Amino acid sequence: MAVQLSWLRTFVTVYRLGSFTKAAHRLELSQPAVTHQIRTLERELGTALFERLPQGAVPTAAAEALVRDVQGPVDALDSVVDRHFGDGPGGHRLYIGGPVELITSWVVPAVGELVAGGLRLSFGLGLADDLLRDLVAGDHDLVLSTVRPRLRGITAKTLGDEEFALLASPELAGRLPLGRITEEEGAAVLAGCPLIAYAETLPIIRRYWLTVFGVRPAAALALVVPDLRGVLAAVRASAGISVLPTYLAAGALARGEVVRLLRPELPPVDTFYLATREGDLNRPDLALLHDHLMEKARLWT
Repeated sequence: MAVQLSWLRTFVTVYRLGSFTKAAHRLELSQPAVTHQIRTLERELGTALFERLPQGAVPTAAAEALVRDVQGPVDALDSVVDRHFGDGPGGHRLYIGGPVELITSWVVPAVGELVAGGLRLSFGLGLADDLLRDLVAGDHDLVLSTVRPRLRGITAKTLGDEEFALLASPELAGRLPLGRITEEEGAAVLAGCPLIAYAETLPIIRRYWLTVFGVRPAAALALVVPDLRGVLAAVRASAGISVLPTYLAAGALARGEVVRLLRPELPPVDTFYLATREGDLNRPDLALLHDHLMEKARLWT
């Protein structure tokens, strides 16, 4: 049996991405070439590896057994080839996806030394579900997500937690009975305060109210800014109150531009995940970036 390494690499890629089309894009091959390699491998094995359905390529039991044996060696060999014959850390541009506030506040400052050392990066901004789909499709190499990835072919590590805080400007806070803003009375006391949110559905504020006060917010929505940095600017300007992640507001809090209205015993938190495609951390440049961000995250949180 003359099985070629390229067939096995293609098989592993189709398995991880769940699609012949996505595998072709990822491997920079034509779709007919991917189909031909898989069909040739199936003939050599004497069994089908995938069932092609409208929702994608579904692996058979034979594929599950084969991938357990070959994906580690395939990844290891790809890593050796990339290390010895690749273009080095600056040879391939890495594509990172994440929410705009996290990327601009945390990640960009953290990667300066890597870029100075020759690593080439590009950032894509958006919502977690969209970015994770792009990761599967090969459009991103690494995604910072507030959603735990559950897509086939994606692996993730916990990066850290973000805590949310109820904030106001010192001027606005000075007009409030701060002693009555408690977990028991806070919702009623704040019912007359204008709210500032990044969406009309009040996702962050509603969650905070339900978690801390046990009720939905009753105050009027005064301002919608679809960017948390804009929400923070509006809070600083005394336009109203809002709930923001503490990493974003840390500077404003330290400078006294905003203040916390409450320090609940158990504030709402979100967990960040660092997601990559299975096997890709064998790539030296991506592993360098991944490990660097994991290390820097200790300071973020």
